[in-house]
Amino acid sequence: MRILISNDDGLRADGIRELAQVLVELGEVIVVAPDRQRSAAGHGITLHKPLFVEEHDFGSGIRAFGLSGTPADCVKFGISEILRDNKPDIVVSGINAGSNLGNDVLYSGTVSAAIEGSIQGLPAIAVSQCGTEPFDFVDAAAFTKKLIAQVLQRGLDSDTILNVNYPQLAPTDVKGVRITTVGKRRYNNHYDKRSNPRGVEYYWLAGPLQDLPPEPDSDIHAIREGYVSVSPVHFDFTYRQMLDTLKTWSLD
Repeated sequence: MRILISNDDGLRADGIRELAQVLVELGEVIVVAPDRQRSAAGHGITLHKPLFVEEHDFGSGIRAFGLSGTPADCVKFGISEILRDNKPDIVVSGINAGSNLGNDVLYSGTVSAAIEGSIQGLPAIAVSQCGTEPFDFVDAAAFTKKLIAQVLQRGLDSDTILNVNYPQLAPTDVKGVRITTVGKRRYNNHYDKRSNPRGVEYYWLAGPLQDLPPEPDSDIHAIREGYVSVSPVHFDFTYRQMLDTLKTWSLD
């Protein structure tokens, strides 16, 4: 088995290193990850400047590369260049330091890296460790290893990935696994205006998460209740229920 791993926290992040060390027990592991922190990069790709790549030592026979691009770049580059003659069997993105729940999947570089794998015709999983620092990725990595076996045995529908969120709980406190919908999250966003020593203004995005009641079948609710959340995320963006309605509009 050949596994391509990426993330959005960067090549030096603890989550991707723990994941690689666990998944190497399944077969050949190749890591292609951003050479720096790229959280919330979404599905951007690099078009107007060159990409630079540098090989790193992960030990355990793991080939690892830091790329000067986005998470989606990393998966695209890994499949098209590094593994062009030996395609991977599966793409795994993570383990992210922090959740990727609800609408946040649209911002997430972690999820986008997995989606890029699916665009390239491969089964793909995104994995996130919920909670706050300090993070422990051991249990999420072990769960991912088990999930990979299921994915390769049963397959995934086209244009679909699995988005995993693992609760920040002791193993004995995790209640089980729930198959979930992607919930809804909202933020009370504002921009914190500041000035540098030269008087030039700049802004930081800020604002807390709104406390909205989650849908009972959602990923957000599952994590709050102490379950591992596994959401099938499908990226056919056509809202088919509105096609006939739009055809009645006077647009000609």
